[in-house]
Amino acid sequence: MDLGIFIPIGNNGWMMSKNAPQYMPSFDLNRTTAERAEAAGFEFLLSMVKLRGFGGDTEFWDHNMESFTLMAGLAAATEKINLFASVALPTMEPAMVARMASTIDDISDGRFGINIVSGWNQIEYSQMGVWPGDWYYEKRYDYATEYVKIMKELWSDGVSDLKGEYFQMDDCRLSPPPKNGGVPLVCAGQSDRGMEFCAEYGDYQFIIGTGDFDQVRADAARLVAAADKSGRDVGIYVLFQITMGDTDEEAEAKWQSYKDGADLEAIKFMTGQAELDTAGATAEKITEMQGAFNLNIGPIVGSHATIAGKLDEISEIPGVKGVMCVFDDYPVATQEFGEKIMPLMKCRS
Repeated sequence: MDLGIFIPIGNNGWMMSKNAPQYMPSFDLNRTTAERAEAAGFEFLLSMVKLRGFGGDTEFWDHNMESFTLMAGLAAATEKINLFASVALPTMEPAMVARMASTIDDISDGRFGINIVSGWNQIEYSQMGVWPGDWYYEKRYDYATEYVKIMKELWSDGVSDLKGEYFQMDDCRLSPPPKNGGVPLVCAGQSDRGMEFCAEYGDYQFIIGTGDFDQVRADAARLVAAADKSGRDVGIYVLFQITMGDTDEEAEAKWQSYKDGADLEAIKFMTGQAELDTAGATAEKITEMQGAFNLNIGPIVGSHATIAGKLDEISEIPGVKGVMCVFDDYPVATQEFGEKIMPLMKCRS
């Protein structure tokens, strides 16, 4: 089973908690995490795109780096690990993103991919004047389809003349191409329509883990069914929050402390914002109040042996190719996971 890390491109990672580690994003933080991840044997790193935070006492996600620039730097600082940057489609034209990807593909010697973010959170885009309009909620995957087709044509043929509803290419050129004639695409839409889009055009699908592995099985089965219909092979990666301790009790106490310190103002802003923006299935899943302090990402909490056992269980779910990990203290946790959990995982042996 593959293992990856959702790296800390935003401040404080993925926990809106005053009791969780507090840190600003920086290249040094992410380079250290990347170097330790590569040494430990992780297969990939992914950086999100976030353009506006939630405030509160922790200023949650008010401070963010830019995904492509960061991953270009990490491409030069690593040798083996795969790297995925995220693009919010309303913010950049597909021809430019295709060229940026080809450049980072060259820097990384073919280790680069793109996470396609259709873009649901209106305030992130309206603040800079690029929100397409309310029609975008219903049409965003049609928009994304044209967007991805243009990139794929440029990578494979060096030219695109696509004439669509949203984009008009006129002998648009790109060279040099990526080393393998394209770069892998990942998606994270949790709705049936989002999964259908990934089954048609993506290589990997991220699904949000839950404490109930039966729900993970059900979500994975939806993607497998969509992939079977499209006739394409799409790997599934499940996102989990990993909280480790030497014992189950120690890990549970740490997790409870994080929960007790929940930044209620940041959570209130996030959930209120989602209520105003008709966001669809991804937003609904993230912003459910229960567990909202960690964006409702499924927690795996316990000793090193307990976590290894749960990851082995996840590896047996049909369609699942790997797990993407979210940590509390990134460089420390990355090294600890590699030294104390990976060797216990039967699915890695």
